[in-house]
Amino acid sequence: MDTWKFYDITHRNHVICNPTSGEKLGHLVEQLRLPVGGRVIDIACGKGEFLIRLAEAYGVNCLGIDLSPFFIAEARKRLKVRAPEAEVTFREMDGAEFEPKEPHSFTVASCLGASWIYGGHAGTLDALIRMVAPGGWVVTGEPYWLQEPCEEYLKVLGLPKEAVGTHLGNVEAGEERGLDLVHTLVSNSDDWDRYEGLQWSASVEHARSHPEDPDLPELMLRVEEEKAAYLRWGRDTLGWTIYVFRR
Repeated sequence: MDTWKFYDITHRNHVICNPTSGEKLGHLVEQLRLPVGGRVIDIACGKGEFLIRLAEAYGVNCLGIDLSPFFIAEARKRLKVRAPEAEVTFREMDGAEFEPKEPHSFTVASCLGASWIYGGHAGTLDALIRMVAPGGWVVTGEPYWLQEPCEEYLKVLGLPKEAVGTHLGNVEAGEERGLDLVHTLVSNSDDWDRYEGLQWSASVEHARSHPEDPDLPELMLRVEEEKAAYLRWGRDTLGWTIYVFRR
């Protein structure tokens, strides 16, 4: 099954494509206090909610990068409805291939929940630091272990334990690179339950409305496996936080 089709279906009812709340994203927007003429880059921007909110709040120039054609199309649609005059551009491409015309030229450089693009949290911080100007903001969304993961859960995730760090370790990775931690927005169980539950409901809705879809058996099997893993292990084992650093 096409990867982007899978995420388009399972995230069809999501406005924010990671386990945080609209309220917490609002706090992030307020925290940044961007100047007129500011420039923002968001790698793996999803449906563009973060950038659209920033454009609405500050009138800044924004660039969103995402590899999913479905998410980019949805982001452009949402922008046209909510802020058609805003200086926001959404580009369908691999974030790892993006290079700014000038280094250190953005006021904000962010990547919320897609550090695999740069090989992990440390690599993501390095990439974003190269993009952001002195005094600018580096914002990442990253998982961390709430407790020691069991081997069964790691097998379902398809990850070694070392692929995910600790909450403290994620903070220290930024500080070791000369960044100041300004704020953290920590997801709770309600945030996770909503993020996961929207995927379950969207997949059921798709199955009922598209029974002829040849990818349906694979879709439902994967969703059911991920649901079981979340309920059995993930809810108590995996956390998620937005880390707000200043360069």
